[in-house]
Amino acid sequence: MNYPKMVIFDYGHTLLYEPDWNTDRGNEALLKYAVKNPNNCTVEDITKGAELIFGEHVTNVRKLGYDISGQNANKTLYDYLGIEFSLTPVETETVFWDNASIGAIMPNADKILDYLNENGIRTAVISNLLWSGEALTKRLDRLLPNNKFEFVMTSSDYFICKPNRILFDIALQKSGLSAEEVWYCGDNPQNDVEGAAQIGIFPVWYDNSIDKDYIDRVNERQPQCDHLYIKEWDEMIEVLEDLKK
Repeated sequence: MNYPKMVIFDYGHTLLYEPDWNTDRGNEALLKYAVKNPNNCTVEDITKGAELIFGEHVTNVRKLGYDISGQNANKTLYDYLGIEFSLTPVETETVFWDNASIGAIMPNADKILDYLNENGIRTAVISNLLWSGEALTKRLDRLLPNNKFEFVMTSSDYFICKPNRILFDIALQKSGLSAEEVWYCGDNPQNDVEGAAQIGIFPVWYDNSIDKDYIDRVNERQPQCDHLYIKEWDEMIEVLEDLKK
């Protein structure tokens, strides 16, 4: 275990989470920006359309380990319904997302970022997410304003999902570092822990229990690789402090 020059984080349930998620609330907010709705589509109509576009077609793609641009999926959905908004694609993402759930900080996520910043350890993000990296950056900047993330990558921007090593390889290219100089932190033992370990990045399994009911843990298993297991960010700070000695 080397002292890292960079720590890369997962997003969901690692840095932030999304309490009180309500899709209808997000769609209601979006409809306020509709400039064309010839079929007088309601929130219920959007929900039915989303079940077809996202719940069926997008889900089938993601099961294969690939992703699709959330902005393209939105275009398909709203063109299918005949709705147009007075918003840019990233504004459409953000209005829906912020109203479906304003978001919340995982316990002490701000503290670990402050610690890393103060100790000159660089940071970045890789997330399996339908939203764009631009939309995610806006959310991270709003809720974690002291972050110094050098880049924010989402699977929807690259069409592939973790644990595919290509995402981690791209991150190393962006960082200009070797795998041995980087740690990766995430809550999923396969996508995050084993995904990072396959190219030599040291993985941290962050297994905090807050708001974890939504995660399908049936298919999860203990990581088959060396890793640091923590439940709180303070534990990682202690490990880093010991490595400095």
